[in-house]
Amino acid sequence: MYGDFECPYCAAEVGRLHDARVVFRHFPVVSKHPRSRRLAHAAEAAALQGAFWEMHDSLFADQGHLDDPHLWERVEELGLDLERFEEDRRSPEVAARVDRDFRSGIAAGVMKTPTLFRL
Repeated sequence: MYGDFECPYCAAEVGRLHDARVVFRHFPVVSKHPRSRRLAHAAEAAALQGAFWEMHDSLFADQGHLDDPHLWERVEELGLDLERFEEDRRSPEVAARVDRDFRSGIAAGVMKTPTLFRL
């Protein structure tokens, strides 16, 4: 699934995929969802502490609270190191990971979110 954490259609689709094995790829559509790239970085920063799917689920579960103070609350609720999270979220490595997913989506013909490829 190519998705965007600020996309309500992605959130709805995630709810329908609960029994499927999902590979998530970031496809932030910043023209419609200005926080989406920052949220993708947040999910990847959580991944570096072993909590990608927990952050993924949390972001999609409450799209009305996506600003930094709410991200920090999520980090604390997940038991992550906030200082490390912030450092990782702003790192070039995390940016490269999100950009790689986005470019792979473009190469695969993704034009909107959610886009699903079933195997």
